[in-house]
Amino acid sequence: MALTGQQLIAGNFSNESSESFRAINPKGKSELDTDFYEATENEINQALEAADNAWSSYRTISPATRADFLEKVADNIVALGDELIHRAMAESGLPEARLVGERGRTVGQLKAFAAVVRDGSWLTASIDTALPDREPLPKPDIRRMQVSIGPVIIFGASNFPLAFSVAGGDTASALAAGNPVVVKGHEGHPGTSELVAKAISDAAVSLGIDPGVISLVQGRSYTVGQALVKHPLAQAVGFTGSLRAGRALFDSASARPNPIPVYAEMGSINPIFILPGAMAERGDALAAGLAGSVALGVGQFCTNPGVVISEKSSDQESFIAAAKTAFEEIAPATMLHPGIKAAYDKGCSTLTEEAELLASSSTAANDEDTEAAAALYSTDAKSFNSNDRLTEEVFGPSTLLVSADSKDEILKIAANLDGNLTATIHGTEADLEAYSELVNILNTKVGRIVFNGFPTGVEVCPSMQHGGPYPACSVSNSTSVGAAAITRFSRPVAYQSFPQSALPDELKDSNPLGIWRLVNNELSKDSV
Repeated sequence: MALTGQQLIAGNFSNESSESFRAINPKGKSELDTDFYEATENEINQALEAADNAWSSYRTISPATRADFLEKVADNIVALGDELIHRAMAESGLPEARLVGERGRTVGQLKAFAAVVRDGSWLTASIDTALPDREPLPKPDIRRMQVSIGPVIIFGASNFPLAFSVAGGDTASALAAGNPVVVKGHEGHPGTSELVAKAISDAAVSLGIDPGVISLVQGRSYTVGQALVKHPLAQAVGFTGSLRAGRALFDSASARPNPIPVYAEMGSINPIFILPGAMAERGDALAAGLAGSVALGVGQFCTNPGVVISEKSSDQESFIAAAKTAFEEIAPATMLHPGIKAAYDKGCSTLTEEAELLASSSTAANDEDTEAAAALYSTDAKSFNSNDRLTEEVFGPSTLLVSADSKDEILKIAANLDGNLTATIHGTEADLEAYSELVNILNTKVGRIVFNGFPTGVEVCPSMQHGGPYPACSVSNSTSVGAAAITRFSRPVAYQSFPQSALPDELKDSNPLGIWRLVNNELSKDSV
């Protein structure tokens, strides 16, 4: 497919702008072909109006058709073949194997949400039948279920050009819930975004679904994103990126005459706590595992472990020595784009000023290829607790070792943490018993607690929680991964005393969809 560089609005390409930009290949920093045009205010309005018009029909199509749509999108993405992978490689610097795997995750997410739609349990359908003879007042018939909310704005993420971008988990869950989507393509991979958006659009057309169900707008400017969030027809926002950008979108959405929710995943330092028993048992193995986790994807994962806390001991000294060697052996690698590399360098400069640099990649990074060297820093618990600059996320392959004098200092560090996506505990059963307060503290700080593992790698499954208290996320009780992500883009509606003919199929006595429902406080698939 030849790239156009234009907006894709309800199945049609559009360009009303003279302002354009090009993607940059981070390896060599060369401009790629194709000019991509900034979306105009009129094009943004067209996309939202098309989405709103499509909503009236899309929200009422059968669950089977909606599931077929998601599966067709998955098939179309696979059918793009090497063209998609090679374009994504050129725009992101990510290796082929990583992107092939990410495509598999993207396709898997779409098919998983198709299964969720068919199953229907996400609707939490509930029926309480009438009790007309109840005293002193009759009880009416009340039935409740989740419904779609309307056009959703999705922002593509820089670090996952497929799995958290145009057809990523946010888009998949919004479409699964019955909402049209307008995607703001990430300026780092606009060509990849166009290819995937066309795959979604073609899937809609092939099934007779209103093409306004998906639109893609492009742009590097701040104004494009703000215009999308402020548009009166937008009903919710999904975002993955920096705290600064996520907070700006959240503030804009909150300041609207009709505020809308922004599900923003922003910053996280993902602390790791290594307790004394684990340190004594396997310090060298933990050092190697830490280096591997920090270096994975050049540290460009939202679950990158940015802080490691442990108690001073001779075992800790051996661990630090092993970690220094492991970090020196990490080869520099290409980051996603020069902007992310510049931010990483700035973060490392701050750490160099505020902490001790223990080790870095022994091979020099090649700036022409936007490479980043790994870096290992060290500080003490008192400095960490008193210096906010040490608690800021550094997005890239670095981490900070924090040495505590006692268990109480470790617990104080945990209590002072801001919200995070994850926290990890390495320990023995005896450690967990001795540090039982730590688990209770971390329960209030993160969305996922990992035991004897590393936080990088987010399994896509119904039990996954990928979210956390602010500033990790703007809405702490939501997840952007797993089946529960669909609930972000729906809301409950109750139907009271409705005739059977006017009820949605999900709530009719006969249960024509065969879904699980809570009927008079008992789960059942039977007719009422």
